[in-house]
Amino acid sequence: MEIKHGLISSDSHAQLDKDAFTQRMSKAKFGERIPHLIESRDPAHMVWQSERPVHRWSVSGKVVDLRSPTNCPALWDDPLRLNGPQRWEEVPKAAYDPAERLKVLDEDGVDGEVLFPNPPVQNATFFQADAEFELGCVQAYNEAIAEWRQVSERYIPLALVPHLNDIETIVAEVERAAKLGCRGILMVAEPSFAVQEDDRFGIAPKNPALGGLKHFCDRFWEPLWAACQDLQLPIHWHGSGGVSLPVPLDKSYDSGQMRSAFTAAAFSAVGQFLPHLIFSGVLDRYPRLHWVCAETGMGWMNYVMEACDYEWERHRLWTEGIVSRPSEAFRRQVHGTLWFEQHGVDSRHEIGVDNLLWMTDFPHNVSTYPDTWKAVEHVLAGIPQNERRKILYENAVRLYKLE
Repeated sequence: MEIKHGLISSDSHAQLDKDAFTQRMSKAKFGERIPHLIESRDPAHMVWQSERPVHRWSVSGKVVDLRSPTNCPALWDDPLRLNGPQRWEEVPKAAYDPAERLKVLDEDGVDGEVLFPNPPVQNATFFQADAEFELGCVQAYNEAIAEWRQVSERYIPLALVPHLNDIETIVAEVERAAKLGCRGILMVAEPSFAVQEDDRFGIAPKNPALGGLKHFCDRFWEPLWAACQDLQLPIHWHGSGGVSLPVPLDKSYDSGQMRSAFTAAAFSAVGQFLPHLIFSGVLDRYPRLHWVCAETGMGWMNYVMEACDYEWERHRLWTEGIVSRPSEAFRRQVHGTLWFEQHGVDSRHEIGVDNLLWMTDFPHNVSTYPDTWKAVEHVLAGIPQNERRKILYENAVRLYKLE
Protein backbone atom coordinates (compact mmCIF):
# COMPACT_ATOMS: atom_id res chain seq x y z
CA MET A 1 0.00 0.00 0.00
CA GLU A 2 1.26 3.45 -0.90
CA ILE A 3 1.40 5.78 2.11
CA LYS A 4 0.59 9.28 0.88
CA HIS A 5 -1.14 10.94 3.82
CA GLY A 6 0.52 9.08 6.68
CA LEU A 7 -2.58 7.56 8.34
CA ILE A 8 -4.40 4.21 8.31
CA SER A 9 -7.68 3.86 10.18
CA SER A 10 -7.65 0.63 12.19
CA ASP A 11 -11.42 0.79 12.64
CA SER A 12 -13.82 1.98 9.95
CA HIS A 13 -17.13 0.54 8.77
CA ALA A 14 -18.14 -0.52 5.27
CA GLN A 15 -21.78 -0.68 4.25
CA LEU A 16 -22.55 -3.49 1.85
CA ASP A 17 -24.87 -2.79 -1.06
CA LYS A 18 -28.53 -3.49 -0.43
CA ASP A 19 -28.41 -6.49 -2.78
CA ALA A 20 -25.20 -8.00 -1.38
CA PHE A 21 -26.98 -10.96 0.22
CA THR A 22 -29.84 -11.51 -2.21
CA GLN A 23 -27.36 -11.72 -5.10
CA ARG A 24 -25.17 -14.31 -3.35
CA MET A 25 -27.50 -16.54 -1.32
CA SER A 26 -29.79 -19.23 -2.70
CA LYS A 27 -33.39 -18.02 -3.01
CA ALA A 28 -34.54 -21.63 -3.37
CA LYS A 29 -32.85 -22.64 -0.12
CA PHE A 30 -33.36 -19.57 2.09
CA GLY A 31 -36.23 -17.61 0.52
CA GLU A 32 -37.29 -14.51 2.45
CA ARG A 33 -34.93 -15.33 5.29
CA ILE A 34 -32.06 -13.87 3.24
CA PRO A 35 -30.94 -10.50 4.66
CA HIS A 36 -32.71 -7.82 2.63
CA LEU A 37 -34.32 -4.42 2.96
CA ILE A 38 -38.02 -4.18 3.65
CA GLU A 39 -40.30 -1.15 3.52
CA SER A 40 -42.21 -0.55 6.73
CA ARG A 41 -44.73 1.87 8.21
CA ASP A 42 -44.72 0.05 11.54
CA PRO A 43 -43.79 2.48 14.38
CA ALA A 44 -42.16 -0.47 16.15
CA HIS A 45 -39.52 -0.44 13.42
CA MET A 46 -38.59 3.21 13.97
CA VAL A 47 -36.43 4.88 16.61
CA TRP A 48 -37.57 8.21 15.15
CA GLN A 49 -41.21 8.17 14.13
CA SER A 50 -41.84 8.88 10.47
CA GLU A 51 -45.00 9.54 8.48
CA ARG A 52 -43.46 8.01 5.39
CA PRO A 53 -42.38 4.37 5.01
CA VAL A 54 -38.82 3.55 6.02
CA HIS A 55 -36.34 0.89 4.94
CA ARG A 56 -35.07 -1.62 7.48
CA TRP A 57 -32.96 -4.77 7.30
CA SER A 58 -34.75 -8.07 7.79
CA VAL A 59 -32.71 -11.16 8.71
CA SER A 60 -34.53 -14.49 8.87
CA GLY A 61 -37.82 -12.59 9.04
CA LYS A 62 -36.75 -10.30 11.89
CA VAL A 63 -35.99 -6.56 11.72
CA VAL A 64 -32.54 -6.24 13.27
CA ASP A 65 -31.85 -2.49 13.44
CA LEU A 66 -34.48 0.15 14.16
CA ARG A 67 -32.32 3.19 13.46
CA SER A 68 -31.63 3.23 9.74
CA PRO A 69 -30.78 0.98 6.77
CA THR A 70 -27.17 1.99 7.45
CA ASN A 71 -25.05 3.60 10.15
CA CYS A 72 -23.42 6.69 8.68
CA PRO A 73 -24.17 9.76 10.86
CA ALA A 74 -20.77 11.26 10.00
CA LEU A 75 -22.01 11.58 6.40
CA TRP A 76 -25.47 12.80 7.40
CA ASP A 77 -26.68 16.37 7.90
CA ASP A 78 -27.16 16.19 11.66
CA PRO A 79 -24.70 18.16 13.85
CA LEU A 80 -25.37 15.85 16.82
CA ARG A 81 -24.86 12.74 14.65
CA LEU A 82 -27.86 10.98 16.14
CA ASN A 83 -30.06 10.60 13.08
CA GLY A 84 -29.47 9.04 9.69
CA PRO A 85 -31.06 8.18 6.37
CA GLN A 86 -34.37 6.35 6.65
CA ARG A 87 -34.54 5.08 3.09
CA TRP A 88 -31.86 3.44 0.97
CA GLU A 89 -32.01 6.05 -1.77
CA GLU A 90 -30.97 8.64 0.84
CA VAL A 91 -27.80 6.78 1.86
CA PRO A 92 -24.67 8.68 0.73
CA LYS A 93 -22.73 6.67 -1.85
CA ALA A 94 -19.51 7.03 0.16
CA ALA A 95 -21.03 4.67 2.74
CA TYR A 96 -21.46 1.72 0.35
CA ASP A 97 -19.59 2.47 -2.90
CA PRO A 98 -15.86 1.72 -2.48
CA ALA A 99 -14.84 3.83 -5.47
CA GLU A 100 -16.79 6.86 -4.25
CA ARG A 101 -15.44 6.40 -0.74
CA LEU A 102 -11.83 6.79 -1.91
CA LYS A 103 -12.56 10.46 -2.62
CA VAL A 104 -13.71 10.94 0.98
CA LEU A 105 -10.60 9.22 2.32
CA ASP A 106 -8.39 11.61 0.38
CA GLU A 107 -10.39 14.59 1.59
CA ASP A 108 -9.82 13.47 5.18
CA GLY A 109 -6.16 12.55 4.65
CA VAL A 110 -6.57 8.81 5.21
CA ASP A 111 -4.51 6.26 3.28
CA GLY A 112 -6.47 3.13 4.12
CA GLU A 113 -9.09 1.53 6.35
CA VAL A 114 -9.57 -1.71 8.23
CA LEU A 115 -13.17 -2.54 7.37
CA PHE A 116 -15.59 -3.63 10.09
CA PRO A 117 -19.26 -4.29 9.28
CA ASN A 118 -22.28 -2.02 9.15
CA PRO A 119 -25.98 -3.00 9.24
CA PRO A 120 -27.36 -5.55 9.09
CA VAL A 121 -24.26 -7.05 10.70
CA GLN A 122 -23.84 -6.33 14.40
CA ASN A 123 -21.69 -8.89 16.23
CA ALA A 124 -24.10 -11.85 16.60
CA THR A 125 -26.70 -10.81 14.01
CA PHE A 126 -26.49 -14.09 12.12
CA PHE A 127 -27.18 -16.08 15.29
CA GLN A 128 -30.84 -15.70 14.24
CA ALA A 129 -31.39 -19.20 12.91
CA ASP A 130 -29.56 -22.45 12.13
CA ALA A 131 -25.94 -23.14 11.25
CA GLU A 132 -26.65 -23.54 7.51
CA PHE A 133 -28.32 -20.14 7.33
CA GLU A 134 -25.55 -18.49 9.32
CA LEU A 135 -22.91 -20.00 7.03
CA GLY A 136 -24.74 -18.73 3.94
CA CYS A 137 -24.89 -15.22 5.39
CA VAL A 138 -21.23 -15.27 6.44
CA GLN A 139 -20.05 -16.53 3.06
CA ALA A 140 -22.07 -13.86 1.25
CA TYR A 141 -20.68 -11.14 3.52
CA ASN A 142 -17.08 -12.31 3.16
CA GLU A 143 -17.33 -12.41 -0.62
CA ALA A 144 -18.90 -8.95 -0.78
CA ILE A 145 -16.45 -7.26 1.59
CA ALA A 146 -13.46 -8.89 -0.13
CA GLU A 147 -14.56 -7.21 -3.36
CA TRP A 148 -13.72 -3.84 -1.79
CA ARG A 149 -10.05 -4.82 -1.84
CA GLN A 150 -10.39 -5.65 -5.53
CA VAL A 151 -11.42 -2.01 -6.05
CA SER A 152 -8.45 -0.70 -4.06
CA GLU A 153 -5.68 -2.13 -1.88
CA ARG A 154 -6.39 0.79 0.46
CA TYR A 155 -9.20 -1.33 1.92
CA ILE A 156 -8.31 -3.98 4.52
CA PRO A 157 -11.39 -6.23 4.84
CA LEU A 158 -12.12 -8.44 7.85
CA ALA A 159 -13.97 -11.73 7.48
CA LEU A 160 -16.84 -12.95 9.65
CA VAL A 161 -16.82 -16.37 11.31
CA PRO A 162 -19.72 -18.90 11.18
CA HIS A 163 -19.80 -19.53 14.95
CA LEU A 164 -22.72 -21.98 14.91
CA ASN A 165 -20.96 -24.45 12.64
CA ASP A 166 -18.51 -27.27 13.35
CA ILE A 167 -14.87 -26.28 13.65
CA GLU A 168 -13.90 -27.81 10.30
CA THR A 169 -16.44 -25.59 8.52
CA ILE A 170 -15.32 -22.55 10.49
CA VAL A 171 -11.66 -23.07 9.59
CA ALA A 172 -12.50 -23.79 5.95
CA GLU A 173 -14.42 -20.51 5.69
CA VAL A 174 -11.57 -18.54 7.26
CA GLU A 175 -9.13 -20.11 4.81
CA ARG A 176 -11.46 -19.29 1.92
CA ALA A 177 -11.85 -15.69 3.10
CA ALA A 178 -8.09 -15.29 3.31
CA LYS A 179 -7.76 -16.42 -0.31
CA LEU A 180 -10.42 -13.86 -1.26
CA GLY A 181 -8.27 -11.09 0.26
CA CYS A 182 -9.47 -10.67 3.84
CA ARG A 183 -6.68 -9.65 6.23
CA GLY A 184 -8.20 -10.65 9.59
CA ILE A 185 -11.30 -12.07 11.22
CA LEU A 186 -13.98 -10.57 13.46
CA MET A 187 -15.44 -12.66 16.28
CA VAL A 188 -17.70 -12.24 19.26
CA ALA A 189 -15.45 -12.39 22.32
CA GLU A 190 -17.47 -15.00 24.21
CA PRO A 191 -19.74 -16.97 21.84
CA SER A 192 -21.54 -18.83 24.63
CA PHE A 193 -22.55 -15.54 26.28
CA ALA A 194 -23.16 -13.37 23.22
CA VAL A 195 -26.97 -13.36 23.22
CA GLN A 196 -28.96 -12.41 26.32
CA GLU A 197 -32.66 -11.88 27.02
CA ASP A 198 -32.30 -8.08 26.84
CA ASP A 199 -30.16 -8.02 23.70
CA ARG A 200 -30.39 -4.47 22.33
CA PHE A 201 -30.18 -5.67 18.73
CA GLY A 202 -33.17 -7.98 19.03
CA ILE A 203 -31.42 -11.31 18.46
CA ALA A 204 -33.54 -14.24 19.58
CA PRO A 205 -32.01 -15.73 22.76
CA LYS A 206 -34.22 -18.83 22.68
CA ASN A 207 -32.80 -20.09 19.38
CA PRO A 208 -31.93 -23.75 20.11
CA ALA A 209 -28.92 -23.53 17.78
CA LEU A 210 -27.20 -21.32 20.37
CA GLY A 211 -27.08 -24.13 22.91
CA GLY A 212 -24.05 -25.71 21.27
CA LEU A 213 -21.83 -22.64 21.30
CA LYS A 214 -18.56 -23.30 23.07
CA HIS A 215 -16.85 -21.07 25.62
CA PHE A 216 -13.89 -19.11 24.33
CA CYS A 217 -11.52 -21.19 26.50
CA ASP A 218 -12.85 -24.50 25.16
CA ARG A 219 -10.31 -26.46 23.12
CA PHE A 220 -12.97 -26.61 20.39
CA TRP A 221 -11.52 -23.34 19.04
CA GLU A 222 -7.88 -24.49 18.91
CA PRO A 223 -7.90 -25.33 15.16
CA LEU A 224 -9.16 -21.81 14.46
CA TRP A 225 -6.37 -20.23 16.52
CA ALA A 226 -3.84 -22.42 14.70
CA ALA A 227 -5.22 -21.54 11.27
CA CYS A 228 -5.24 -17.81 11.99
CA GLN A 229 -1.66 -17.98 13.25
CA ASP A 230 -0.52 -19.85 10.13
CA LEU A 231 -2.43 -17.49 7.82
CA GLN A 232 -1.20 -14.41 9.74
CA LEU A 233 -4.77 -13.24 10.29
CA PRO A 234 -5.27 -11.08 13.42
CA ILE A 235 -8.42 -11.80 15.44
CA HIS A 236 -10.60 -8.77 16.23
CA TRP A 237 -13.07 -7.90 18.96
CA HIS A 238 -15.08 -4.77 18.27
CA GLY A 239 -16.48 -2.52 20.99
CA SER A 240 -18.07 -4.77 23.58
CA GLY A 241 -17.04 -7.80 21.56
CA GLY A 242 -20.69 -8.81 21.40
CA VAL A 243 -20.74 -9.44 25.16
CA SER A 244 -23.63 -7.76 26.97
CA LEU A 245 -22.92 -6.87 30.58
CA PRO A 246 -25.90 -7.21 32.96
CA VAL A 247 -26.40 -3.47 33.34
CA PRO A 248 -29.57 -2.41 31.48
CA LEU A 249 -29.80 1.00 29.88
CA ASP A 250 -32.36 3.29 31.49
CA LYS A 251 -35.57 3.30 29.45
CA SER A 252 -35.92 7.06 29.94
CA TYR A 253 -32.74 7.74 27.97
CA ASP A 254 -33.11 9.67 24.75
CA SER A 255 -31.13 8.54 21.71
CA GLY A 256 -28.07 10.60 22.59
CA GLN A 257 -27.94 9.33 26.18
CA MET A 258 -28.41 5.75 25.06
CA ARG A 259 -25.57 5.87 22.54
CA SER A 260 -23.22 7.68 24.92
CA ALA A 261 -23.86 5.34 27.85
CA PHE A 262 -23.41 2.27 25.67
CA THR A 263 -20.36 3.46 23.71
CA ALA A 264 -18.39 4.94 26.61
CA ALA A 265 -18.77 1.73 28.62
CA ALA A 266 -18.22 -0.74 25.78
CA PHE A 267 -14.56 -1.23 26.65
CA SER A 268 -15.52 -2.61 30.06
CA ALA A 269 -16.85 -5.85 28.56
CA VAL A 270 -13.55 -6.53 26.79
CA GLY A 271 -11.69 -5.31 29.88
CA GLN A 272 -13.43 -7.99 31.91
CA PHE A 273 -12.92 -10.60 29.22
CA LEU A 274 -9.25 -9.98 28.37
CA PRO A 275 -8.00 -11.91 31.44
CA HIS A 276 -9.69 -14.99 29.94
CA LEU A 277 -7.46 -14.61 26.88
CA ILE A 278 -4.40 -14.25 29.08
CA PHE A 279 -5.11 -17.00 31.61
CA SER A 280 -6.48 -19.48 29.06
CA GLY A 281 -2.95 -20.06 27.84
CA VAL A 282 -3.92 -19.25 24.24
CA LEU A 283 -1.27 -16.53 23.94
CA ASP A 284 1.48 -18.96 24.98
CA ARG A 285 0.21 -21.76 22.76
CA TYR A 286 -0.03 -19.44 19.74
CA PRO A 287 2.69 -16.81 20.26
CA ARG A 288 2.47 -15.48 16.67
CA LEU A 289 -1.31 -14.94 16.80
CA HIS A 290 -2.38 -11.31 17.22
CA TRP A 291 -5.56 -9.89 18.77
CA VAL A 292 -7.03 -6.42 18.22
CA CYS A 293 -9.41 -4.64 20.61
CA ALA A 294 -11.14 -2.16 18.30
CA GLU A 295 -13.07 0.92 19.44
CA THR A 296 -12.24 0.21 23.07
CA GLY A 297 -9.66 2.93 23.67
CA MET A 298 -6.49 2.13 25.56
CA GLY A 299 -6.38 3.75 29.01
CA TRP A 300 -7.94 0.72 30.72
CA MET A 301 -5.31 -1.66 29.37
CA ASN A 302 -2.67 -0.71 31.95
CA TYR A 303 -4.91 -1.74 34.83
CA VAL A 304 -5.73 -5.09 33.22
CA MET A 305 -2.05 -5.81 32.54
CA GLU A 306 -0.99 -4.85 36.07
CA ALA A 307 -3.82 -6.80 37.69
CA CYS A 308 -3.04 -9.90 35.61
CA ASP A 309 0.67 -9.63 36.46
CA TYR A 310 -0.23 -9.43 40.15
CA GLU A 311 -2.44 -12.52 39.98
CA TRP A 312 0.13 -14.42 37.91
CA GLU A 313 2.85 -13.73 40.49
CA ARG A 314 0.67 -14.30 43.54
CA HIS A 315 -0.59 -17.70 42.36
CA ARG A 316 2.64 -18.74 40.61
CA LEU A 317 0.72 -19.42 37.42
CA TRP A 318 3.87 -20.22 35.47
CA THR A 319 3.73 -23.52 37.34
CA GLU A 320 0.23 -24.06 35.85
CA GLY A 321 1.31 -23.64 32.25
CA ILE A 322 0.88 -19.85 31.87
CA VAL A 323 4.53 -19.41 30.96
CA SER A 324 4.65 -15.76 29.89
CA ARG A 325 4.18 -12.88 32.28
CA PRO A 326 0.78 -11.43 31.26
CA SER A 327 2.15 -7.97 30.44
CA GLU A 328 4.84 -9.53 28.25
CA ALA A 329 2.32 -11.67 26.39
CA PHE A 330 0.06 -8.64 26.03
CA ARG A 331 2.80 -6.49 24.48
CA ARG A 332 3.76 -9.37 22.20
CA GLN A 333 0.29 -10.06 20.81
CA VAL A 334 -2.51 -7.65 21.82
CA HIS A 335 -3.27 -4.32 20.11
CA GLY A 336 -5.49 -1.41 21.06
CA THR A 337 -7.04 1.46 19.13
CA LEU A 338 -7.37 5.15 19.98
CA TRP A 339 -8.89 8.31 18.62
CA PHE A 340 -9.40 10.78 21.50
CA GLU A 341 -7.49 9.69 24.64
CA GLN A 342 -4.74 12.14 25.52
CA HIS A 343 -4.25 10.59 28.96
CA GLY A 344 -4.19 7.15 27.42
CA VAL A 345 -1.42 8.26 25.07
CA ASP A 346 0.61 9.34 28.09
CA SER A 347 0.76 5.66 29.13
CA ARG A 348 1.78 4.44 25.68
CA HIS A 349 5.16 3.12 26.80
CA GLU A 350 3.62 0.87 29.45
CA ILE A 351 1.21 -0.59 26.88
CA GLY A 352 3.78 -0.52 24.10
CA VAL A 353 3.93 2.01 21.28
CA ASP A 354 4.13 -0.88 18.82
CA ASN A 355 0.71 -2.08 20.03
CA LEU A 356 -1.28 1.08 19.31
CA LEU A 357 -3.36 1.83 16.22
CA TRP A 358 -5.15 5.03 15.22
CA MET A 359 -8.81 4.76 14.20
CA THR A 360 -11.33 7.15 12.62
CA ASP A 361 -14.51 5.05 13.08
CA PHE A 362 -15.77 6.41 9.76
CA PRO A 363 -18.68 6.90 9.15
CA HIS A 364 -20.09 6.35 12.68
CA ASN A 365 -21.17 9.02 15.14
CA VAL A 366 -17.88 9.23 17.08
CA SER A 367 -15.85 9.43 13.86
CA THR A 368 -13.06 11.98 13.58
CA TYR A 369 -14.17 12.66 9.97
CA PRO A 370 -13.93 15.25 8.42
CA ASP A 371 -11.33 16.63 10.84
CA THR A 372 -9.18 13.58 11.45
CA TRP A 373 -5.89 15.46 11.29
CA LYS A 374 -7.12 18.04 13.78
CA ALA A 375 -7.83 15.15 16.13
CA VAL A 376 -4.38 13.70 15.46
CA GLU A 377 -2.64 16.97 16.27
CA HIS A 378 -4.72 17.38 19.41
CA VAL A 379 -4.22 13.87 20.80
CA LEU A 380 -0.64 13.28 19.67
CA ALA A 381 0.69 16.78 20.41
CA GLY A 382 4.29 16.59 21.58
CA ILE A 383 4.70 12.92 20.66
CA PRO A 384 8.03 12.19 18.89
CA GLN A 385 7.68 11.75 15.14
CA ASN A 386 8.91 8.16 15.13
CA GLU A 387 6.21 7.21 17.65
CA ARG A 388 3.54 9.13 15.75
CA ARG A 389 4.36 7.25 12.58
CA LYS A 390 4.02 3.93 14.39
CA ILE A 391 0.63 4.79 15.87
CA LEU A 392 -0.73 6.40 12.71
CA TYR A 393 0.27 3.80 10.12
CA GLU A 394 3.47 1.81 10.61
CA ASN A 395 2.00 -0.57 13.17
CA ALA A 396 -0.98 -1.24 10.88
CA VAL A 397 1.29 -1.86 7.89
CA ARG A 398 3.21 -4.45 9.89
CA LEU A 399 0.16 -6.10 11.50
CA TYR A 400 -1.81 -6.50 8.26
CA LYS A 401 1.19 -7.28 6.03
CA LEU A 402 0.65 -4.27 3.79
CA GLU A 403 4.24 -3.83 2.66
